[in-house]
Amino acid sequence: MNPLLVFFGATCAAMVVAPAARAAESPALAAVSARPAEDPHYADDQRQFQGIPSIAMTPGGRLWATWYSGGAGEGPDNYVLLATSADRGRTWSKPVQVIDPPSPVRGYDAVVWCDPRGRLWWFHAQTYGSWDGRAGVWARVSTNADDPLPTWSEPRRITDGIMMNKPTVTRGGRWLFPIARWALKPSASMPGGKRPPVPNPYLAWDPNAIGSHVYKSDDAGATITRLGTAKIPDVRYDEHHAIERRDGTLWMLARTNTGISESTSADGGVTWSPGQPSAIPNAPSRFCIRRLASGNLLLVKHNPPMDQPWLVASRVQPSWRQRSHLTAYLSSDDGLTWQGGLLVDERLVVSYPDADQGTDGMIYLIYDHDRESDREILLARFSEAEVAEGKISRPGSELRLLVNRATGVRP
Repeated sequence: MNPLLVFFGATCAAMVVAPAARAAESPALAAVSARPAEDPHYADDQRQFQGIPSIAMTPGGRLWATWYSGGAGEGPDNYVLLATSADRGRTWSKPVQVIDPPSPVRGYDAVVWCDPRGRLWWFHAQTYGSWDGRAGVWARVSTNADDPLPTWSEPRRITDGIMMNKPTVTRGGRWLFPIARWALKPSASMPGGKRPPVPNPYLAWDPNAIGSHVYKSDDAGATITRLGTAKIPDVRYDEHHAIERRDGTLWMLARTNTGISESTSADGGVTWSPGQPSAIPNAPSRFCIRRLASGNLLLVKHNPPMDQPWLVASRVQPSWRQRSHLTAYLSSDDGLTWQGGLLVDERLVVSYPDADQGTDGMIYLIYDHDRESDREILLARFSEAEVAEGKISRPGSELRLLVNRATGVRP
């Protein structure tokens, strides 16, 4: 028997069986196992689109990167890929594994995360068509992710929704999972009808389920249940983070249509303050915030031309909204003030940063560049001191390391 199933026990087994039993309700509720990406269909020269990456480092120092591709853009042909590096990101394998649901079920919005026990989690979202109003977060776990080809537990459907960022582990050992139900009706999922409609039997739109939810686990992921929900205005793709502050409160930051909004919880995540715009300016795109080993917060976001007023505590926010000038900052006071400013990539259409701090203390930042033209997944490797200094100055630090480039001929 798979030792991961033994670890998760009856609870996990039940959660694996339930989605299979619901597959008749919608094909998107059927489990899809990871498999080797050996088919030429998944080769770099066949892929026409890719982006939305995530990165994690194992205790042994192996890096794992995941992103999604398939088709000519975001839609029902998408699938999730996994690649690895054994030399701290200087060189990368071709995609070694894939999660590819049968079309028109879509696999997308993947996250990799190494938990406190050293196990690698690989999450992804699954929906019918481009967006059925419900989606669902699936997870699989590996206990041998220092190997070049890990083995995985059976796929487990955690809940409805989408999880775009890594879990947070509190000082008390609770795991917090930021899972959202989008405020996006399936019939309006893409202006101009660029995404095909979802047949009525597979629609699962529930306006009462909308929100930036936080799920919890007190048993190292064996059971995961909803803890509380923040209601944040002007949100379509929440892409939220939940950060534990030093005073024990939780601080949620979420992507909105105009930048970043925030909410706080003083009772461990059960109740949340009404969402309101944050003082942090950003393009309407995913950003990354993480607690570093030093205790400082790392923030990676767009648009330094907007940042000078922010850094001097002004709430004046210019309206420049382009996805460019991806820049890293530090805070030593739980986000009250920010320092530094390491410019990672100044080009247009750089987006969706995700970061992990390695066993070597270095920060590993992954992001995408030009999902439909250059189609690059890129890595930056730098130290916390370099973020504070605002420049790369130490041996081993590098920008724009290539993780993967898709080169398929676009229609």
